[in-house]
Amino acid sequence: MVSGPPGRKPVRADLEQIFRSSYPRVVAVAARVLGSRDEAEDVAQEVFLTFGRSAVPAGEAMGWLSVAAAHTALNHLRSGRRRAVREEAADDGEAVSPDVADAVVTRDERRRVRAALARLPRRQAVVLVLRHSGLSYAEVAAALDLSPGSVGTTVRRAESALREELNRHAPSE
Repeated sequence: MVSGPPGRKPVRADLEQIFRSSYPRVVAVAARVLGSRDEAEDVAQEVFLTFGRSAVPAGEAMGWLSVAAAHTALNHLRSGRRRAVREEAADDGEAVSPDVADAVVTRDERRRVRAALARLPRRQAVVLVLRHSGLSYAEVAAALDLSPGSVGTTVRRAESALREELNRHAPSE
């Protein structure tokens, strides 16, 4: 540990190495939830600040960071702190596409999925985010302290719960 200002926990000596190797995955996990690289980078910053003062063993860093990124991103999503900014930017026409109808449908679908994900129980949302962010079943198992054999079932149940949530809040046409 490297000492810092008086009264604060010291920063981990291995933080830079772990940051360099883990940052892309942490951002990817957060971006999967938030749909915005800029917001995902903000989440990564929060996660690494917390990790830098933690006693998490280096060998468990990737799993811890992935779960922390998912939790922190879900907290941002659920709190809606940045939702208003995103919607204003979209309404200002910043994301103009040659086929506006396709762009609107895609944006609306993503918004629906993110909203449904935010309504799921935390564990189900996290397992979906981790698995769909590219983590293997073994990595998801290690990160969430599950048996590797139960990850598939857990993912399928979470996907089913997500589908039910999407159907429950489906727009009426």
